[in-house]
Amino acid sequence: MTTMISPLPQNLVTEAVARALAEDLGLAGDITSQACIPAAMQANLAMVSRKPGVIAGLALAVEAFRQVDPALVVTLHKADGDALEPGETVLTATGNARAILAGERTALNFVGRMSGIATLTAEYVRRVAGTKASIVCTRKTTPGLRAFEKHAVLCGGGRNHRFGLFDAVLIKDNHVAVAGGIVPALHAAKAACGHLVKIEIEVDSLDQLDEVIAEGADVVLLDNMSAATLAEAVGRVKAKRPTLLTEASGGVNLETVAGIAKSGVDLISVGALTHSAPVLDLGLDIVMQD
Repeated sequence: MTTMISPLPQNLVTEAVARALAEDLGLAGDITSQACIPAAMQANLAMVSRKPGVIAGLALAVEAFRQVDPALVVTLHKADGDALEPGETVLTATGNARAILAGERTALNFVGRMSGIATLTAEYVRRVAGTKASIVCTRKTTPGLRAFEKHAVLCGGGRNHRFGLFDAVLIKDNHVAVAGGIVPALHAAKAACGHLVKIEIEVDSLDQLDEVIAEGADVVLLDNMSAATLAEAVGRVKAKRPTLLTEASGGVNLETVAGIAKSGVDLISVGALTHSAPVLDLGLDIVMQD
């Protein structure tokens, strides 16, 4: 069943693919194909899954083939967010063999990377099933690829945290230290921000949490707390300020995430989704036309 995921902005896709192709083709293009393959030779290509997973980043693959040769015919057999079993065809491309070979690595790099993130995210989401917790990503992304990697998180069933320093306030321990404490930091943020800007603040102790509960914020980030302390923190928030969302971070992995979710937190942020996801194994096979 196809998962409905909002498409990536085409301007970002076009720009990212152009940079990647320029990096790969350089000043002279694919000199191997130019040397070995007749200019008019035609071929078919199939992208096929070798391992189970969740597909993501197909718009980038389509754009890679479009940019090397707009005459290539690219057909998608899956959509972003679809689950894959080994041996399933993801996309096919037909046309000039040189062009297909010029775009294949860029296409595969993007889709493999994004699908790896989607696949890992889906596993985290599976591990917290039956709890109220949502799995969210962080800003620990590959420079220049954040929009795509966060899109991949959505494809895996996760949710996006802020996209950058510009779209939400997240007061962390260093901000608190410089500002002079939890309360001064929150006072300053509330005075500076408009009503549409969410304010989140990080705490690492129950005493700090009590200050946040008394002062008020939109979200409290419970950092590196044990499962028992998390449960106590959630209980205090529910009793005294139930509109305050709780987010757990630190020490989150596939072995610990279920226990963290059972504490009752609303959100669990996982940097590993984007900084440590393995590439999904996909194959690209050429079939020559007669």
